[in-house]
Amino acid sequence: MSWRASDFSDGQAARSRRGDASGEDGSDHLSDWYPEQLPTFNWRKVVLFGTVLVLLCGGGIWFIRGNTSGQQTLVADPSPQRPGTGLEAAVPPSPSATDLPASVGRQPIPSTPPLGKGSTTPDRSDGSKKLKPSERPQQIITDRTRDASASQLTVDEAYRVHGRYQKGLSAAQARLDQAAMGRLEAGLAVEMTRASFKTARMRGESVASGIWPNPQIWVARHVEGAADWFVAVSHEPGVARIVDVMSSTPAGWRLVASGADTRATPARFPKIATDADGYATSLPENASGLLATPRQIARAHLASLESAKLDRRFEDGPWTSESVLFWQQERSQLEQAGWILSLSYVPQGPVRALRTGDGGALVWYGTRSTEARLAERVGAKVSLKGSAAVRTANRSFAHSVSATYGRMYVTYVPPAGSTEPVRVLGEWSDVLESHGD
Repeated sequence: MSWRASDFSDGQAARSRRGDASGEDGSDHLSDWYPEQLPTFNWRKVVLFGTVLVLLCGGGIWFIRGNTSGQQTLVADPSPQRPGTGLEAAVPPSPSATDLPASVGRQPIPSTPPLGKGSTTPDRSDGSKKLKPSERPQQIITDRTRDASASQLTVDEAYRVHGRYQKGLSAAQARLDQAAMGRLEAGLAVEMTRASFKTARMRGESVASGIWPNPQIWVARHVEGAADWFVAVSHEPGVARIVDVMSSTPAGWRLVASGADTRATPARFPKIATDADGYATSLPENASGLLATPRQIARAHLASLESAKLDRRFEDGPWTSESVLFWQQERSQLEQAGWILSLSYVPQGPVRALRTGDGGALVWYGTRSTEARLAERVGAKVSLKGSAAVRTANRSFAHSVSATYGRMYVTYVPPAGSTEPVRVLGEWSDVLESHGD
């Protein structure tokens, strides 16, 4: 579903060459070209005159250079190189509502405001444009990166990648095109979006879509041997704050994680730290200097949900204390009806993290969660709600019923020694399958 994307016009978004049959780069064919033949009349005189002229000119140039003082300046083309092949257009899919309280559905925005990357001031008298301070780091990144490492993604390229992703996602949503999503997303993300398409077809409904305006993008500094990635954050006051993660893959750029906070006042979002060139710093799963490593925090959060027990390191909220309370109440009601509830939260994909300005970290992780209900005695029947109910044709079951969800979270982890709690800042969830008998 279309969370948001930079609002590129058709003229701004570069067309993908992925579908070109010929794979040409736009240059003319030379296979049928032959050198033009000179007329036979007086060709020897022409050649002799040309040879003499070349010798005279060459001698004159040598004489001038030999008597010229001062250092020569070579002028290089400062234009940034075009992004490499495989840059995809993609937008994060929208999760449908789950049975958990305050679970996030991807909400459409009706209008498509212009991209909020900032604008330039009026042209100066010399014809150049003076960049606003917020734009200067991007120019530094573009110019230095191409000299230092051709593999480093620039901020400008990241905006184009994210914009094309969103345009592609919107088109796929309009057609409920599951095949197209494989060119836009990867891992658990594409599985969740395809599942939402299937649910929509079963409902006989379309999938809501829209453009989320004015994304802010942070590109992680390139790490040799690791996939490049970046984060795009959009906030529409009164609607939602959306956080996307896009990563390079062998097949191109793909959305791999996302999360949203649809509360009227989203939780405070920490500042992402950047280096002198404007790049963010990625952290490994076992990074130290935090309240706990990113991997430990991810596992602790999922363990709390699976056991339906509070972890006091986490701040109360819809994806921590409220979810735990929901499961406790659900288990109690089922037991009174002669049923038992078992929960499973299995981690999916890598744990990604970026350093924050206070020395903490923003962490992204996913899980495949299964809620299984089993009757211990004959009597009461159980039915599901929401998308899980659609998958089971809104039936009631006497023996067993289960639902499996894909869930993704974005979480803030304070630095070591801090008294702040860990804060879960957003979720994306979608039912993958449900069964019963």
